[in-house]
Amino acid sequence: MGQASLKVGGYTPFSATEYPGLLSAVVFVQGCPWRCGYCHNPHLQPRTNASPLPWADILSALERRVGLLDAVVFCGGEATMDPALASAIGQVRALGFKIGLETAGIYPERLAGLLPLLDWVGLDVKAPFAHYAAVTGVAGSGDPVRDSIAAVLASGVDYECRTTVHPAQLPPAQLTALAQTLSELGVDNYVLQEFRATGCQDQALLTSAVAGYPGDELLARIEPLFARFSVRRNH
Repeated sequence: MGQASLKVGGYTPFSATEYPGLLSAVVFVQGCPWRCGYCHNPHLQPRTNASPLPWADILSALERRVGLLDAVVFCGGEATMDPALASAIGQVRALGFKIGLETAGIYPERLAGLLPLLDWVGLDVKAPFAHYAAVTGVAGSGDPVRDSIAAVLASGVDYECRTTVHPAQLPPAQLTALAQTLSELGVDNYVLQEFRATGCQDQALLTSAVAGYPGDELLARIEPLFARFSVRRNH
């Protein structure tokens, strides 16, 4: 049997926002062991037997984009779940693209092995580590994320840590505690993302969402903790 190829569940040929400051294509990899209520891509959580989009077709499409795009971002699902990810990244790097990876830090050892191949990492941090299960539905799921943050910081690879904020899952005290913890770990680039209803299948989260959360007073306590800090609002 030949080497397994990446299981691709979606592909965006052009994005001006996924890789900060660069034009990119986005490859959505199948599979995620977590079940976050606000997930934008719940259809990518299962891994199917056959890839919905053959990797060879995606690679051919990227070959035609050489000179038109700067980067390719792999996300999911949880892209590090796929054993073919490193091989796929190598193929795309060989075309001359910069490589971005969006990950929830579920597999720190796999992430550490990939970091030499990456130019940028978007690392989702969902809650204070002890409270992760309330978001992911998986006990102990915060523990590997701490290790993933340490690996990214030690690597010197450009990164952002970011957190999706919903008042029911991250009330002000928890959000402030999370920000303080990340600052103490050495994170200096932090982004808060306002909850979006897109893809969310959790009715309780949809009905309890508060537009404009977190407010200015809370942001004023968090911003001084980081050299780089920003908020992505819904428009």
